[in-house]
Amino acid sequence: MNILVCITHVPDTTSRIAFTNDNTEFDKNGVQFIIGPYDDYALARAVELKEQHGGKITVLNVGEAETEPTIRKALAIGADEAVRVNAFPSDSFFVANQIAAVAKQGEYDLILMGRESIDFNGGMVHGMVGELLGLPSFSPVMQLDVEGTNAKITREIEGGKEKLEVSLPFVAGCQEPIAEWKIPNMRGIMSARTKPLNVVEPTDATVHSQLSKYELPPAKGAVKMIDADNVEELVDLLKNEAKVI
Repeated sequence: MNILVCITHVPDTTSRIAFTNDNTEFDKNGVQFIIGPYDDYALARAVELKEQHGGKITVLNVGEAETEPTIRKALAIGADEAVRVNAFPSDSFFVANQIAAVAKQGEYDLILMGRESIDFNGGMVHGMVGELLGLPSFSPVMQLDVEGTNAKITREIEGGKEKLEVSLPFVAGCQEPIAEWKIPNMRGIMSARTKPLNVVEPTDATVHSQLSKYELPPAKGAVKMIDADNVEELVDLLKNEAKVI
């Protein structure tokens, strides 16, 4: 089984977020970067499927040279080889276009990625990749089992779950509890240093959207304490000040 796992390079969820250059650029000073948590689920499931069925796992990242330590961690977890598209991931369509271009060069049975990245939370790339490749796309996938050339998947829908059977190949945006995150061991870390990491140039540098400015959420205001018996004042504040009812 040949599996392509697409990973993002995102700030650790505990990092302090700040912006520079008049709030047009993310301040990377002191920020630790990690594999996107949802991508970690996709990679973990890919490793399990490889253990069950054999084959090869390729990890793919669209990013500049600074993302290579994150890619090496994916190799340490269990991927066999990596591809880095040497470009800043400017928008969802650009990233999807690069993934599709790489996928067309390999005969992949599965293309897995997280349901969304945790920096922009767009949740669009898996659908775009499926469209560009002419493959079905499913998200958010919570369970994935492969039997021969078919797969049984469970995905979350509003109010419940949906169970589907689909033929390979397809694209899946993954989330918990599809697998448990895997922590690289010392053997994996050492072997990751010599695993191939191929750098390719982007196929198309066209940017379809341009970031104008970042904004932090407003600072939390003071808490107003309302007497438990004063329901009218509480309703008035919720309606006219907080504007939530």
